[in-house]
Amino acid sequence: MSAKVVWLFIFVALYWAYCIYWGIKGARMSKTASDYFISGRQLAMWVFVLAATATSFSGWTFMGHPGLIYRDGFQYAYASFYAITIPFTGVMFLKRQWMIGKRFGFVTPGEMLATYFQGDAIRILVVIVALLFSIPYLGLQLRASGLLFNALTDGLVGVEFGMWLLSAVVFIYVASGGLRAVAYVDTRPVDDVVIPISAGLPAAHRRKAIAIGIIAYSELGGWTAFGQELAKMGQTDIGKWKTTQGWGGGDYNAYLAIPGVIQFTAGLGKETPVGGLWTGIMVLTYMFALMGIHSAPAFTMWSFSNTNPRPFAPQQVWASAFGIGAILFFFTAAQGMGAHFLGATPAFNDAGVGISKVLPDLTANKQGGIVGHYINLVGDSAPWLVGLLAVCALAAMQSTGAAYMSTAGGMLTRDLYKRYLNPGADHATQKLFGRIGVLIIVLSALVVATFSADALVLLGGLAVAFGFQMWPSLAAICWFPWITRQGATLGLAAGCLAVIFTENFGASIAGFFGIDLGWGRWPWTIHSAGWGILFNATICVVVSAMTQDEGAMQHRMKYHNFLREHASLPESKKSLVPVAWGITLIWLFFGIGPGAVIGNDIFGAPNAGYEAWTFGIPSIWAWQIIWWILGVFMMWFLAYKMEMSTVPDREIEALVDDIGDAAPAQGGDD
Repeated sequence: MSAKVVWLFIFVALYWAYCIYWGIKGARMSKTASDYFISGRQLAMWVFVLAATATSFSGWTFMGHPGLIYRDGFQYAYASFYAITIPFTGVMFLKRQWMIGKRFGFVTPGEMLATYFQGDAIRILVVIVALLFSIPYLGLQLRASGLLFNALTDGLVGVEFGMWLLSAVVFIYVASGGLRAVAYVDTRPVDDVVIPISAGLPAAHRRKAIAIGIIAYSELGGWTAFGQELAKMGQTDIGKWKTTQGWGGGDYNAYLAIPGVIQFTAGLGKETPVGGLWTGIMVLTYMFALMGIHSAPAFTMWSFSNTNPRPFAPQQVWASAFGIGAILFFFTAAQGMGAHFLGATPAFNDAGVGISKVLPDLTANKQGGIVGHYINLVGDSAPWLVGLLAVCALAAMQSTGAAYMSTAGGMLTRDLYKRYLNPGADHATQKLFGRIGVLIIVLSALVVATFSADALVLLGGLAVAFGFQMWPSLAAICWFPWITRQGATLGLAAGCLAVIFTENFGASIAGFFGIDLGWGRWPWTIHSAGWGILFNATICVVVSAMTQDEGAMQHRMKYHNFLREHASLPESKKSLVPVAWGITLIWLFFGIGPGAVIGNDIFGAPNAGYEAWTFGIPSIWAWQIIWWILGVFMMWFLAYKMEMSTVPDREIEALVDDIGDAAPAQGGDD
């Protein structure tokens, strides 16, 4: 057994021991259902900041993202903007959801929306969305962890064995300690146990990503050498998508340009877009999908777990938009694009563009192994570092899965068992069924990940897009009282169906019945989340206009009058509302929307050469970095200046002291 494998086992053992410790401690601290499901609404500020950031940016961020940048180039690197768009959703909704949850004693989003809309249909839909999000998302994390174990132990640990072992550990501490255990495990990974430094899981994310990024820059010869190699790349047509062929303003290497605003193709599987998939519209609608992480039902419960909204702004602006953004735009980009020059793409070496051959050939859809191969580069010189970095990656995957296990278990208990089977369930019974719910979730994810890998891939693509379909319903309760129960419910159902049938999963369903849909995945280079929200919002608005009812409006206005009393801007700042709208729309258009095509060559054409590039890097990369900086400013302006994520001036008085035994107002009550 090699030294790196020994170190890996040591770090894994220490980390998992720490996880189980918090499971036991969390169980002892969870005296009530409120304690178990939402940490008694008493999460410490720093715990939420770190844990929510860890949950937002899963192991895929630091494992899969570099691989896809390698595959598709800087056109896909626009996905790095989800460091901003994920918390942007939080800015829009988290504070107001927290206020309503605190006021009326809600534990789950299903309870909140069912009571607000006076109907249970939306409660059921929310639970379905939560399950469709949680199970495949958790399955992907578990399978990725199994693959990582397998790669870093040189095949000693099988993929399935590693996956099942991880799931067993996660189940033990999540089922035992509830959301509090999840939060505290997410904030202190194994390196805090082993190395005497204080840091949370997002810090471990950062250290891992930065460390691997430094390895990449070191192998490439530094920032300047990297830029020079990218310039050589720009003068070739080597790559998956070849060139943009005029779609992006010139015949550029597709790694260094996006292929225009939109392409009216039938979708993947039917018609391949010219010069690559990532048009301006695809980037924008893909960001819609990733916004679904903070609009997913799980994050509503995360918001309810806080004493007050104080953690929201620092988590959204500084931990996510600034901290994670810096990593993605500088270090993750280097990992993905740099791999081309380090042996992963033999064609570049054959053309004299490559620098060295320290990485294996990854051209045959093997890009998911990039991070593992970077880690292995230090296996001989620093085997302990391999173990540490590997466990940091493992913790990233685990943190995300654990959060969705816990919250989905809570929704199964509160929205199904307690609502329909045992309305009088006491604290102990709710905790018991919460644990049973966690078991159901983890077993479902394991079965899919183990025996139906193809289904996992199909479902995984839908998870975040489903989460985004919650936007109209959340917008209704937070901002727009004119949206009716019928509009929100039918819109959500239509949006989910539109997502399904613009993904491979929908094509598989149709094919089972012998139906050819006539389009492939993501027709017109519009992501399934974009198609979903188009149908969702349209039906929501039209049906709401047709189903207005004075009595129902008065009921909904109780919630909005409360929000106006406690969350309205002071008079001195109301003049800034048009400014906030302007900043947001401009950023969405030019940063991650149709205007992004300007970035292809505004700072020098991709094939113009190193000396012609204004900043010594491809124009598209410079454009991304500039708009990332502007995006951080936008987030600060909204969260702090517009007070969308700050503590309200007036204290929120809870109408329900303890939600454990109390039954909230039912769907048909006023």
